[in-house]
Amino acid sequence: MTKKQNLRINVLAAAVLSLSVGATSAYAAGLPVKEPARQATAAQQGSERIIVKYRTGAATTTSAKLATVTSAVSRASLGNANARSAAAAPQHLRRLGTGADVIRLQGKLSQADLQKVLKEIQADPQVQYAVADVKLQRADVRAKETPQLVPNDPYYAQYQWHLHSATGGVNAPAAWDVAQGEGVVVAVLDTGILPQHPDFAAGTLLEGYDFISDAETSRRATDDRVPGALDYGDWVENDNECYDGSLAEDSSWHGTHVSGTVAEATNNALGMAGVAYKAKVLPVRVLGKCGGYLADIADAITWASGGTVAGIPANPNPAEVINMSLGGGGACDPAYQDAINGAVSRGTTVVVAAGNAGSNASNYRPASCANVIAVGATRITGGITYYSNYGTAVDLSGPGGGGSVDGNPGGYVWQAGYNGLTTPTSGAYSYMGMGGTSMASPHVAGVAALVQGALASAGKDPLTPAQLETLLKQTARSFPVAPPASTPIGTGIVDAKAALDKALEEPCEVDCAPDATPLTNRTAVSGLSGAGGSETLYSFEATAGKTLSFLTYGGSGNVSLYVSAGEEPSSTDFDAKSARPGNSETVRFTAPVAGTYYIKLVGESAFSGVSIQAVQ
Repeated sequence: MTKKQNLRINVLAAAVLSLSVGATSAYAAGLPVKEPARQATAAQQGSERIIVKYRTGAATTTSAKLATVTSAVSRASLGNANARSAAAAPQHLRRLGTGADVIRLQGKLSQADLQKVLKEIQADPQVQYAVADVKLQRADVRAKETPQLVPNDPYYAQYQWHLHSATGGVNAPAAWDVAQGEGVVVAVLDTGILPQHPDFAAGTLLEGYDFISDAETSRRATDDRVPGALDYGDWVENDNECYDGSLAEDSSWHGTHVSGTVAEATNNALGMAGVAYKAKVLPVRVLGKCGGYLADIADAITWASGGTVAGIPANPNPAEVINMSLGGGGACDPAYQDAINGAVSRGTTVVVAAGNAGSNASNYRPASCANVIAVGATRITGGITYYSNYGTAVDLSGPGGGGSVDGNPGGYVWQAGYNGLTTPTSGAYSYMGMGGTSMASPHVAGVAALVQGALASAGKDPLTPAQLETLLKQTARSFPVAPPASTPIGTGIVDAKAALDKALEEPCEVDCAPDATPLTNRTAVSGLSGAGGSETLYSFEATAGKTLSFLTYGGSGNVSLYVSAGEEPSSTDFDAKSARPGNSETVRFTAPVAGTYYIKLVGESAFSGVSIQAVQ
């Protein structure tokens, strides 16, 4: 994490919180500065557990499955006797909700030996897939209309730029005039929750479930999964304990902070505000000491979305939206994709953090999985953060905080927290400033909840996950500071009011015109940026007879222009186009007709710093 800062709550007088400002530090209870919490790379991920899914009709007895693994181990030519011994006598742990099996070896294998075993298992024709059950970690680093609702939460105005700043925020105040997320369930798959935090309204936090199946990770007494999702703390005592290069750290209380972004009580004269503050949060604990196992996360996705997991009671509150502010190195694997596909098939939208390695998100999971909304991170300036993962896998961005470069409080995302260093009885409830794509993702999940709640209130059908993803990407606000073309982070910054306006827009039935941004003759619109595949529509009112030209120029990347008179063009249906490599495009009409011309700017790849101009 970049930093975790705390404002302590006096539980006995929670409505009269105090904060020292001015020359003295505003963070008397603040925790030390930390570098971004980067997930373990694929090379650092060893494991003693594997996930195997057998094909339909394959041998289904437990003994047959274990025999497949034992045979594969014997063929794998493991590097040393200790590794061979560790892989002997495998144990069947459980069957996942996706139909795969979790099998534990008798000791942790190195990444190299683990891959040898998996390769041999995968070679069995009865096996659909075999992947390592590795641990994944948190992804934190520690309009013209006047909004009618200005919350009376005392720290909202000073600290929560990420909700209200016209430059870096998500335009929440204007959205709150329309919707607050009522009736929507957002599952937060994370470190759990501190249910007694005073800034969650009664009824907001559902009971949830603890899916961690390993006592050392959960810090509970047994390996059993249990009802409730209490955050027992995820502190780590020693360096290199989680993986080579990992550091000792205090408990993060990450799940409570993320849940606060989604639905912290708002306009209650206490503390801070949340994006969809009338939504319900379903806390699902999947992360503890050193992170959480992929198999546990997969089952949590299944259960949270209303699917069946053996041995776990049915979820009485299936989530319309799942937020996963977690991840790890490695491209999306079949076990993860299986669970995500199941959730999406049940109508649940899955929002995930892009990751904090400052690398291509295609090499991190779950950001690289299909059917998710992967979220990058921006600063208070609206520019890309130094840590955010990037690339074509990233769909759009949200406020993540730029760390100390933007100062306090503007360098962090502020929400509910706790200042204890270890257990949930070691401190006091507080408000924490944290940064990361972990913080960006729940802003998007919260906006998704606003949209689905507003549609329900208007008597309209909810959007499918694919429709909701398209809506959020299309209505995202252009980056005030364009990301470099080499590090794209989606279509823009999530915009709550724009998303609601588009979702609630009544279909046009008579004399309908496309929604387009008008161009003024000989006046360039500059600083344009977008992701590969992005489309922006412009319009121009032309006169007859005089030569008409549309041009793009400058910046970096690759764009194309498609133009039609009187209707919206597409890449397959247009009056004229310019699709040369790069950004220098020109479409010219020597004898234009009078009327409206529509110009579609398409990102053939990510682009930034581009200008567009109409000349007649």
